[in-house]
Amino acid sequence: MSIKTLDGKRFAEMVIQGANHLSVNAKMVDALNVFPVPDGDTGTNMNLSMTSGAKEVRNNVQEHIGKVGSALAKGLLMGARGNSGVILSQLFRGFAKSIEQKSSINSKEFAAAFEAGVETAYKAVMKPVEGTILTVAKDAAKKALAAAKNTDDIVKVMEEIVKEAKASLNRTPELLPVLKEVGVVDSGGQGLVLVYEGFLAELKGEKLSDVPSSLPSMDELVSAEHHKSVQGHINTEDIEFGYCTEFMVKLEKDKLANNPFNEDTFRQDLSQYGDSLLVISDEEIVKVHIHSEQPGECLNYGQKYGSLIKIKIENMREQHSSIVEAQTPLQTETKVPKKKEEYGIITVAMGEGIAELFKSIGAKAVIEGGQTMNPSTEDFVKAIKEVNAKNIIILPNNKNIIMAAQQAAELVEENVIVIPSKTVPQGMTALLAFNPAAAVEDNEANMVRALDTVKTGQITFAVRDTNIDGLEIENGDFMGIADGKIKVKNKDKLQAAKQLLDEMMTDDSEILTILYGEDATEEEVEELVAYCEEKFEDAEVEVHNGKQPLYAFIFSIE
Repeated sequence: MSIKTLDGKRFAEMVIQGANHLSVNAKMVDALNVFPVPDGDTGTNMNLSMTSGAKEVRNNVQEHIGKVGSALAKGLLMGARGNSGVILSQLFRGFAKSIEQKSSINSKEFAAAFEAGVETAYKAVMKPVEGTILTVAKDAAKKALAAAKNTDDIVKVMEEIVKEAKASLNRTPELLPVLKEVGVVDSGGQGLVLVYEGFLAELKGEKLSDVPSSLPSMDELVSAEHHKSVQGHINTEDIEFGYCTEFMVKLEKDKLANNPFNEDTFRQDLSQYGDSLLVISDEEIVKVHIHSEQPGECLNYGQKYGSLIKIKIENMREQHSSIVEAQTPLQTETKVPKKKEEYGIITVAMGEGIAELFKSIGAKAVIEGGQTMNPSTEDFVKAIKEVNAKNIIILPNNKNIIMAAQQAAELVEENVIVIPSKTVPQGMTALLAFNPAAAVEDNEANMVRALDTVKTGQITFAVRDTNIDGLEIENGDFMGIADGKIKVKNKDKLQAAKQLLDEMMTDDSEILTILYGEDATEEEVEELVAYCEEKFEDAEVEVHNGKQPLYAFIFSIE
């Protein structure tokens, strides 16, 4: 089969099959995690991100490939989770920008779109690392440009893209020594190869044997990942705006003649009717989500610009109890006030105890997440709206969540500052450095400076045999991780904890905070505390029940 031009409908099918192929192989991608810890989540993140993009594409299938590309970019942008998901969204953001004005594209334009995606993704990453998804995307795009000079067949160009992407993936261990050390290829690069394989299969008129009959919905996927919503942490009577209202406006020329559409004006006008407002638009469609007491007024306003489609209105007060059972990302401390506060702090944490600790020292909202549960860009956007403050400070507390938070900051009107905290102890130390009376710039500087004043230790278990950082680790071993590096391993959990603390504690260590998780018993906690009080007698020891999964102990050393 030879294809000389690619339109929107065929491209939409490529996206859907690419997302499907990634979906059924997500666990395989997760298993490529370098560390043998029980939280490999690259496949999950890319799957959730790509599924969000594919869902948006399915709602916007049309001949014009530029508009389909824009739909993909929007869906990916809002659904992006983790560094791999954010990079994937940037790759197709650049791809979509390159073709946005085209109704169909030829082989050279197809190849150029991949190259544009690579350029956008590299710009979005502050310190690009070679041997990752970026390298695979870059090498494949270069091959596409070369192939397009010699053929006008888009299928052949895509074949070269897949061939080179696989070759580049196999080279990633040569570029990242840690991959070679543990004997795996880059997980993000593998996820991208799966997407490209789906693209190629669709172009060739094939259906990959492992493709499920339909894409899982985002609701199913998020539920499976145990993400929690604000509904689980407020009382029914505290719901100020009771109707979750979603609709789309199909813009019409005759109405636009009297009411020219401007997204900022549209958003500002709608904001008077409620909160949690999200507005996304392109040349033809405006997509709206709002919590309101007057859903009819919102619909009437939308009709000024065109016809209403895909209307959904839910009574959140009636559904409150069922939502609590079905979902669980944002925990708010109090009812959202009508008047914007000066500051609002959003933090990310796994474990009810850790979430309560963050709230007790000033966090306005806690998004449940961390390892295996990376919040999406949209989760952050919704949290920002719920907090309702002029200046928003976000503490991601995980290196794989920082990019999604930064991406969300670019999508909202509020002044959002992302403090690049990589661990829960860093987040807590930064939050304690916050001064509500200080200027925004001073708070940012002080909170960033505080990150370097704390050391983080973690105790978890290995999920496979490996050799890393000079340690022979067997499945089931307990590992002691100090600031991201595996330092000790032991068959016994408590011995691993003691060994790690012996490595990390110094004469200058003044405060040791122990956050114990679901896997730690009271007897183990008592024995560890007694050990610390005797061994590190000059340090103050604090203990909290973090209730976190996967990590029996988290240590904060200041």
